[in-house]
Amino acid sequence: MNSSICVLAGGVGAARFLQGLVNVTEQKNITVISNVGDDVDLYGLRVCPDIDIVIYTLAGLINSKVGWGLLDDSFTVLKALKNFGYDDWFNLGDQDLATSIHRTRLLREGVPLHEVTRQLARSFSLDLNILPVTNTQMATRIETEEGALPFQDYMVRLRGAPRVTGVHFSKIEDALPAPGVLEAIAEASIIVIAPSNPFLSIDPILSISGVRDALEASKAPRVAISPIVEGSAIKGPAARMLESLGHEVSAVGVARIYADLVDWFFLDELDRDLEKSIKSLGLNTHVTNTIMSSDSKKRSLASEVLQVAGL
Repeated sequence: MNSSICVLAGGVGAARFLQGLVNVTEQKNITVISNVGDDVDLYGLRVCPDIDIVIYTLAGLINSKVGWGLLDDSFTVLKALKNFGYDDWFNLGDQDLATSIHRTRLLREGVPLHEVTRQLARSFSLDLNILPVTNTQMATRIETEEGALPFQDYMVRLRGAPRVTGVHFSKIEDALPAPGVLEAIAEASIIVIAPSNPFLSIDPILSISGVRDALEASKAPRVAISPIVEGSAIKGPAARMLESLGHEVSAVGVARIYADLVDWFFLDELDRDLEKSIKSLGLNTHVTNTIMSSDSKKRSLASEVLQVAGL
C-alpha cells in the first residue's frame, strides 16, 4: 500500500489506534499530527506528553497500566528532586527524563521541535512520521469553577476533577503549522481523527492557523472515531467536559462537534441505537467495536477505518 494516512492524534486513545494501524499498513505510509497543547516545562526540561505516549506505545515500551511513561522505569531522580523541594505529582521516570533531557538540549541548540521529534522517533526505531502540529510552544489553559488552570495541573495534579467551563490556548495567534503539517493533510488518501478528547487533544490541533481550513478542503475520506461509548469516555474527562460545556454526552454529541469536518463517523456497537441521529447530521456511519481492549481489536478497528477509503 502506497497510500498516505494522516492521523490527528492526542494521548492514549490515539496511541492505541495507531498500534492497530501500524500492524495493518507500513509505518512509512503514516503521518501523525500531534497535539502539543499539553506540553510543559518541568525541572527546566521540555516535556511533550502526547508525542512521547505515541512513541513509547509504538516502540512497545509504554507502561500500559497507566497509559504513559516507560515500562519498568525507575524514579531515582524524581525522589532526589523531591529532597530539594520540587513537586513530584508529575511522575516522570528516569528513562522518561532522559527523553526530555535530550529533547531540551536539541531545542536549546536551535533544532526545531518537528526535527527533534523525527530524531526521537528514529531513536526508538520507528519509521512513521510524527509531526507536532506546531513548533511554537502554545499551552492549553482550562477554565474551571475553581479558576483558570494550566493543563497539567488540571489533568494530572487534580486528576481532571474540577468542573470545566471553558478551554483556551495561549499563544495560539502566533502559532504556525510545523513544516509538513498542511502538506500531510493535503496529500492524504485518508484523514483520521483518532478517538481522543475533542476539547483537549483535537481542538488544539484544529486551532492552529490553516489546519482546519486544510481539513475542510481535503477531498480524501475524513473519518472520526468516537471516544465516547454509552455516555462514558474510555479514558479521561471527555464525558464530563461534554456535559459541562453544553454538549450532549454521547457519541452524537461528539459527532455534532465534527460534523462539518468529516465524512464518516465510527461509533461503537453498544451505541448502535444512535446511528440514525448521527446520520441525520449528514454523516456516513460505521458501527463496530471501538473499545480497543486487545491487539486484535486494535487491528480490526484500523482495518475497518482504512476500508471505508478503499485502502
